[in-house]
Amino acid sequence: MSRTAKLRAVLLEDEPPARDYLAELLTGTGHVDVTMAVATIDEAREALASESGLSTDVLFADVQLVGSASKEAGLELVRSLGADGPRVVLATAHRQYALEAWNLGLVDYLHKPFTRGRIEDCVRRLLERRPAPAATPPARILARCQRALVFLDVTEVWAFEAEERLIFVHTAEGKFDFDLPLSSVEATFPDALVRVHRNWLVNSSMVRSLEREDGETKMFVGPRFGREQPGIRVPVARERAVKVREILLTNAAGVRRS
Repeated sequence: MSRTAKLRAVLLEDEPPARDYLAELLTGTGHVDVTMAVATIDEAREALASESGLSTDVLFADVQLVGSASKEAGLELVRSLGADGPRVVLATAHRQYALEAWNLGLVDYLHKPFTRGRIEDCVRRLLERRPAPAATPPARILARCQRALVFLDVTEVWAFEAEERLIFVHTAEGKFDFDLPLSSVEATFPDALVRVHRNWLVNSSMVRSLEREDGETKMFVGPRFGREQPGIRVPVARERAVKVREILLTNAAGVRRS
C-alpha cells in the first residue's frame, strides 16, 4: 500500500466483540486510525457531525442494530449521509445487502466474520479512491532581471505578456523576464489572473478601466486610474471581450450589465 496520511474511521457496530476485532484489524493495517467506535445510530450521528470536531474519511456501518426502531437502521443512516458525507463500507453478517451497497455506490461490502486479508483489500481500495490533496499554489512568482532573481507576490503583478517567444511580467517595479508559458501561469493562479488575449494575462484586481474605441476593447491595468498614473494598456481580444466584462462586473456594483 502507498504511504500516505492515515484514514480516519468511525465504526458503527452494536456487538462489542465484532467492533473490537474490526478496530484491531483496521489499525493493524497501519493505514487507519479508528477515531470512534459506537454502538447506536445517535452516537454515530454525533461522531459524524461537524461540531464534534472530528474529520471522518470512512464509516464502517453495520445494518441491523439491537435496540433500533428500524430493522435497517444502519442502512438508513448511510442513505441519509449524502454526497458530502464520508465514504462508507457496509460491515454486516447479512449477505442480502450486497446489492444495496452496490446501488448506493459504496466503496466496499464486508461480510462477517471479518478476515485480515479481506480488511487489507478493503483498506487498499479506500486508499486508491482517496481524493488527491489539493495542490497548494506557490506563494511567490520568480522572475529575472538580467542576472538577478526577482521574487514577486501575485498581488503585485499587473499582467503577464507573451511577445514573440518571450514572456514578461509587468509590475510597479518594472518589466521582468519570466520563464514559464502563459498557460502554466494561468493554471497556477486561476482565481487571480484572467486571460484577456492570447498574449495577455491580467491581474483582475489591478484592472482600473475597460473601454471600447474604434471597435477595439482595451483596459488600463495598474495601481490607480488616470492618464498620468503608472500602468499599462492591454488589448482585449474581440472573442473574449464579453466574458472579460462579465468577470470584472461580478463583484462590482453601480453599472448596468446590459
